[in-house]
Amino acid sequence: MALPSVNRALFSNRSQIKQCISEVLRNLSLSSRFNFKTQSFQCLKTATSQSNTVTVHRRSTVYRSCESNGDENSATSNWTCAMWSVIAFSLFSKAEDTRTEAQKKEDEVILLLKRAKLSIMRGQLHGANGFLHQAIALAHQTHNTQAIIYTYSLMANLAYVQGELDNAEKLFKAAMSFMLSGGTPQDDNGVIEMSLKLATIYAGQNKNDLAETGFQFCTESLEAKLEKFKEIPAEEQSEELRMETRLLLGLTLDSHARYMAATHRLSQAALDYKRALLICQEEQGETHPQSLVLLSDLATILDLQGRHDEALPLVKQAVELSREAGHPDQHVLLGNMAGVLLHNGLFEESVKLYKEALALAQSVGDEEAVEQIREGLKEVGNRRKAKKAETEVPKTGTEAPKTETD
Repeated sequence: MALPSVNRALFSNRSQIKQCISEVLRNLSLSSRFNFKTQSFQCLKTATSQSNTVTVHRRSTVYRSCESNGDENSATSNWTCAMWSVIAFSLFSKAEDTRTEAQKKEDEVILLLKRAKLSIMRGQLHGANGFLHQAIALAHQTHNTQAIIYTYSLMANLAYVQGELDNAEKLFKAAMSFMLSGGTPQDDNGVIEMSLKLATIYAGQNKNDLAETGFQFCTESLEAKLEKFKEIPAEEQSEELRMETRLLLGLTLDSHARYMAATHRLSQAALDYKRALLICQEEQGETHPQSLVLLSDLATILDLQGRHDEALPLVKQAVELSREAGHPDQHVLLGNMAGVLLHNGLFEESVKLYKEALALAQSVGDEEAVEQIREGLKEVGNRRKAKKAETEVPKTGTEAPKTETD
């Protein structure tokens, strides 16, 4: 049985939520796209984005190569400068504080957000929520729209990865409302990505009409933007924005494909995966971790459609490349390949890969994958028994009755 990785983003499990905790401040690039007018918020934004980009995740994170706001040393330096300007006053309280009241409040919001981030990294989600609520209250008191948007986004992400879909929905809508009322275009990538999160939430809530409308809006808006890029002279184009937009389209197609698979619309899921795979390969390379995940997921869909002969070479390619590249989720790809081998009747090879996948999954603590791999091994055993029963010739009741002849 192939691992159902295509359904992992629809909150059908809770082990993924634990793995997503470190993604809260980095998962959506929408937070890093807000152009904060103050230097201190710009430094907070950059440091938050940079410090989390290497976090391993199966899906959306690896589309994020376009998010870098500068090299690591620069980000660290900017953060250090910004934070020292805040911390110095608390360490040396006797020194004359020349900051305005507005600057003091802004610095306080920055410290609260940093404490929230540290709490999340330590798994202290209740504490993180407390800091974020303090930050949003202070941002509202000072009418700091940029801080309000930024904090709502972080709160929404935290609720989202915890599976609190209703709360996440309200928070995303609040952040989007402030963005749009502040003049952010409806087709801004940050708005589109937030809309994608809402579409995924609606999918998890079984609000299918809203989910479909959301996915359609994201896809059509991004395709329209990419068409406009073709009309702009090459020297006037922003390659970074073009790549970011195209990768966001890839992420949208990937998310929609998982939704299609979860609702058993496999033909559309296969088409979406093929488009997402092509985008990822062209923009990030055939050996990029997400390219391999998409290749494996496409193979899984073909396998579910009964197209085992088409699925096998694709998943083999994904596994071979993942071994060479040291893919962080190699156990998932191995499990998918084991499932395809199983459905092709290659039981011995399937068991071998399942066992290898099981050892890797246990070593990284992926409890969900461990459970699914064990289910796959059980299915191998059941199919072996069924095949053996079919080939056995009954020992009684098979002989034709004898007749007497003259």
